[in-house]
Amino acid sequence: MRDLCLINLIRKFISLNRIHKIAFIEAYVLLGVIRFAILTLPFRWLTHSLVQSAESDVVIKLLNLQQQSMLSIVACSIRQAAAHTPWQSVCLPQALTAYRMLQRRGVPGQLYLGLRKDAERADPLEAHAWAQAGDTIITGGKGHENFTIISVFTWGGS
Repeated sequence: MRDLCLINLIRKFISLNRIHKIAFIEAYVLLGVIRFAILTLPFRWLTHSLVQSAESDVVIKLLNLQQQSMLSIVACSIRQAAAHTPWQSVCLPQALTAYRMLQRRGVPGQLYLGLRKDAERADPLEAHAWAQAGDTIITGGKGHENFTIISVFTWGGS
C-alpha cells in the first residue's frame, strides 16, 4: 500500500509543469533548512533581513497580476511540500519559507507572530505564525484570527 502511495506521489510530481516542480523542490528544501535553523539558531538570525513593524504601521500593498500568480504557485508549493516532509513543517517553518520564496520573487509581504491563552489546555499559551502578501494569507491562515499579534515583520517594502 505504501509503495502505491509513493508511486502516486511520483506520478503527481511528474505531471506538474516546470515552474511548479521547481517551486515544490525549493519549498521542500527550504522547509528542511529552515526547520534545522529554527532548532539551532537564535530567532533574530532567522529574521535579520526582515523589518520589524508595529501592527498599526503595516501597509498592505496591492499585488499586480504577475505577483498574484507567483503567490499562488508559492502557496501551493509550500502546502504540498509541508504535507510530505518527514520532519515537522508547522506554521513557523512554513511562514519563513513563504517569506524567503516570495522575497526572492519580488513579492512584498508580512510575517505575523501571534499568541493566545487557553486555560483549558495543559500548556495554556499557544503560539502561531502566518505569512501574508497583499490581502492573501499564504500560510497559517486557519485560525489565525484567534491569536493576538505580538510581532509583525515585513519584506519588500520601499
